[in-house]
Amino acid sequence: MEDMQAEIAAIRAQINQLRREGAALAVNIKPSEDDSPQAIAEVYRRQARENPLLFAELKGIDDAIVALEAQLTDYLAQSKSRRGYITRLPQQKEELEKARTKAKAHAERINQLGAELATEVNSLKACADILTPLYWRIYYKPFITGFKTVSVPYVRCDGDVWNIVNRIV
Repeated sequence: MEDMQAEIAAIRAQINQLRREGAALAVNIKPSEDDSPQAIAEVYRRQARENPLLFAELKGIDDAIVALEAQLTDYLAQSKSRRGYITRLPQQKEELEKARTKAKAHAERINQLGAELATEVNSLKACADILTPLYWRIYYKPFITGFKTVSVPYVRCDGDVWNIVNRIV
């Protein structure tokens, strides 16, 4: 960023120097108020024919100024976009932290609900263990099955990456 600022300052200094050179070389033609636009143009053309090297140098200075101003505009646009990125970065980090805090609250709630669900599943299993022998005698089938594959979600964080796993109850 500092390199770009130095480059911008150098371009501005070069433009100012070229403008001073052009002003020093310029031919001061003072057209009168009565002169028509064609007459003013003719006076400048005559001067250019009489002093071709001087006017060629002035034209070169003007062209250099135009080119440097275009380059300056590009650098200023790049500088502005970089400044915008740098100024948005803290705002984006703040938004990220807010979102992470919110996600952490949801993850804690999921873990809490998962623990409650695991407790309920274990309570159901205890009831099933008591009821199943009687249920077999009456209906000739188990009261409930599938306890070996019952799982509940659990959110864990390994540094920056969060992971949802299923814990078998």
